[in-house]
Amino acid sequence: MTNHRTAHRTAHRTVRRTLAASAVGVLATAVLTLPTGTASAYTGLPVVGYQEEGDAGSLIDASADALGSVGVDGVNISADGASVAVPDDNALNQLAAAHAKGLPAEFLLGNFNQAIGDFDEPAAYNLLSSQSNIATVVAGLSDAVSSQGWDGVTIDIESLRSRDADGLTAFVTALKQALPSGKTVSLDLMNGQSAQEYSELGYDLPALGQVVDHLVLMAYDQHTQDSDPGPVGALSWQQQGLDVLVSEVPASKVDLGVAGYGYSWPAGGGASQVSDQGARDLVAADGATAQFDDASGEWTATLSDGTVLWWSDAQSLALRRTMAANAGIHGLAVWDLALSDPIQQ
Repeated sequence: MTNHRTAHRTAHRTVRRTLAASAVGVLATAVLTLPTGTASAYTGLPVVGYQEEGDAGSLIDASADALGSVGVDGVNISADGASVAVPDDNALNQLAAAHAKGLPAEFLLGNFNQAIGDFDEPAAYNLLSSQSNIATVVAGLSDAVSSQGWDGVTIDIESLRSRDADGLTAFVTALKQALPSGKTVSLDLMNGQSAQEYSELGYDLPALGQVVDHLVLMAYDQHTQDSDPGPVGALSWQQQGLDVLVSEVPASKVDLGVAGYGYSWPAGGGASQVSDQGARDLVAADGATAQFDDASGEWTATLSDGTVLWWSDAQSLALRRTMAANAGIHGLAVWDLALSDPIQQ
């Protein structure tokens, strides 16, 4: 069980966003300078920009020129795996904002359980092990796509186990068959470091690669507020997971998921997630100096009180664009637009 799971749960569903309001100063400008040769070399790769359902549509506007699509989080299955809600008005506002910019939008289906504050594997198993539950949930998702005008569904069912692999394949297959022609199914994947680990994470990669339209590798939360300080997603860790994935599925279906945020680890405990801007604000307010760590491709700083920061920003994304282009994959995905620097071509 890798420690990035817990952090992704927190980053993905709770709003622990440190969005400081103070002026950024010189550092903010400096950190947005892209490495020579990477700023415009691979601008053709599409980027999925993820949004929380209550986020401002203006966030989509700010990055629209660099986006290929938008993912809106979303709805969750019930604890018994037998039902799912429909996207609410907040989600529909995100859909409208995406369509206003000519961008397709998928809503996310998850297995997050507010009662336990976590992704719920038993709930996922209740869904994926029952043909009846699969049929009911698929019908609900298909109806939402058709009636609300979505362009597809992203399956963000996490913290799975090997016992879920066959059911996951059956579920995405049934959903793909049920959706109207031209509608897409994407699947978020935890970042495994070997074929065996992907299998243990509940993924039959060859089978999934034949069914879904896009496989989004969530290559972030290698380190989190629940771990020791370190990169959110180091280049080598991302590359290893990507190499294994494209050896099992068509590279043309893969999107590399990249963090647009970071974490702050105070010396006394109580770590939290920070936005890219929030991280720079903390450094500037302290008078500290941030360094770009070439090995991980992320920024890091240590404040005067011992607080350690790591974050992945626009410069980090530029390096991942190169990684994606070298791997010949479909594109990238950024979590999330409210935390990250605006995405540029």
